[in-house]
Amino acid sequence: MRLTTTLAAAAFAVSGVAANAGGLSPEVMEAPVVVVEEEMAPAGSSVNSTYVILGVLAALLIAAAANN
Repeated sequence: MRLTTTLAAAAFAVSGVAANAGGLSPEVMEAPVVVVEEEMAPAGSSVNSTYVILGVLAALLIAAAANN
């Protein structure tokens, strides 16, 4: 009877260890995802400033020629 009790206790002890195997590992925490929005550069002019200056100069020359 004493041997049966010892074997039963050993069986319960082994089954308890087997049931907890791997269950006590620390949880894996993932880093939070951070979304960074890039600011867009302000839209520039589609026309080169040289053409604007030449256009104003041409308009002034035409206006001066028309007054004569």
